[in-house]
Amino acid sequence: MRKFITSIVAASMLFAYASAASAASWLNDSKLSAGSIGVQYQADSGARVKVMVTKDGTSYTYDLKNNGTEESFPLQLGDGTYKIAVLENTTGNKYKSVYSATKDVVLADANAVYLNSTQNVNWAAATDVVAKAKELTAGLNTDEAKVKAIYDYIIGSVTYDYELAANVATGYIPNLSQVLVDGTGICYDYSSLFAAMTRSVGVPTKLMMGTSEYVNVYHAWNEVLLNGAWVTVDTTVDAGSGSAAFAKDSSKYVAAKSY
Repeated sequence: MRKFITSIVAASMLFAYASAASAASWLNDSKLSAGSIGVQYQADSGARVKVMVTKDGTSYTYDLKNNGTEESFPLQLGDGTYKIAVLENTTGNKYKSVYSATKDVVLADANAVYLNSTQNVNWAAATDVVAKAKELTAGLNTDEAKVKAIYDYIIGSVTYDYELAANVATGYIPNLSQVLVDGTGICYDYSSLFAAMTRSVGVPTKLMMGTSEYVNVYHAWNEVLLNGAWVTVDTTVDAGSGSAAFAKDSSKYVAAKSY
């Protein structure tokens, strides 16, 4: 009987350890100081899954693949304590928290957050996009020259996809390789492609979302760090208007989100 009880206790401890290890594996915090986290979750029910990142009352919510694939998300709210939660859909618009953790973040370089490859600026997974950016910037020695070369290429090569704009699904994420091949996209595609290319050549770039005086719908654009200052760039507007003004008047934009 004593051996049996000992076996049960050992088995219980092993199960508890395995469960704890499994739970811990959902969050990859190896790049906290660089301003990025990795999250993965396997939803056996096939339910929709979201990630919520919160700091000081500000939250960013993202769809997460439900098949256990790790995706990366930015920590763009500066130094401090972040709460990261994985939420699984139960019914309708209701979600339950399945995992959560708090992490204290001290960024090595706040601007370098905008060099990361993340879910909606996933340049690491788009080798053709990275190769194109490298080709466009070959022999150029300044960030400004590199950014301008990428800007000129995008406004001259990508056209606006009105059909996609009219039918875009909730949770849409740009497929950067597809945008590059097809040469079409919506503002989200333009700004994600621009950020992916510039980040891949080492220039910090934000993907912004909000409103602009230039358009009458929710919009996406970029801010790029040049000579120590953030410069507003809108490849969507410039591609459509034929303008090559490059730097836009930032007062004509109101950001709701920054990635």
